[in-house]
Amino acid sequence: MKIAWERHGSGEPLLLIQGLGYARWGWEPVVEPLARSFDVLLFDNRGIGESDVPQGPYTAAEMAGDAVQVLDEAGVARAHVVGTSLGGVIAQELALEYPERVRKLVLACTTPGGTRAYPMPQPTVDLMLARASLREFTENALAPADRPDLVERILVHRERTAQGFEAWSAQAAAGAGFDASGRLGGLAAPTLIQHGDGDLVVDPRNGELLVELIPDARLSVYEGGGHLFFWQEPDRFVRELEEFLT
Repeated sequence: MKIAWERHGSGEPLLLIQGLGYARWGWEPVVEPLARSFDVLLFDNRGIGESDVPQGPYTAAEMAGDAVQVLDEAGVARAHVVGTSLGGVIAQELALEYPERVRKLVLACTTPGGTRAYPMPQPTVDLMLARASLREFTENALAPADRPDLVERILVHRERTAQGFEAWSAQAAAGAGFDASGRLGGLAAPTLIQHGDGDLVVDPRNGELLVELIPDARLSVYEGGGHLFFWQEPDRFVRELEEFLT
């Protein structure tokens, strides 16, 4: 299967995994700064962008396999891995099922899934039920901050790589069916958890839960940060990754 990926910079390998409805452009604010210190690999998940769109539903295991395919094609045996939202789900699966491929792990605004996890906040549930516009979803992902500049910047990309509803649903199924809560005690990689305390997409309490479940984990909270906190505070995000990974 074709998985579209690209590479920037040099140094220790760093694999970036995006979330639901976002292609690899979703790392735009942080790619070049990270590339000053790392060999950065980023890719389009199956179902979006320039990657293939097989019939769904997808699973986290399948999407973690796509990430391994990228590492193989790039000739990378072991990498640091950063995953955001659904990408954080994929990153957990990757670290659990392919521990030899993951050095350190960064999980941004994500969840362990299952019945122990805190459910999706109501504002996002309401948007999904209403089949809201890309603009509404983007504004919600940046809330509680009011950043019209970022909304417009992100919308240009989202409209260019907009998914059909079937592809979006296929990706969403990978998150909905994920439950790592009973397995995370065996996760060996040192892990940094990051979460905006105003996140309206993934309940911020899931960050605290991940720290409880993962043996070697610590939490960094972005005060006033939304689901896309690394767009809102890219300098801090890059600085924390450099400090943690090196």
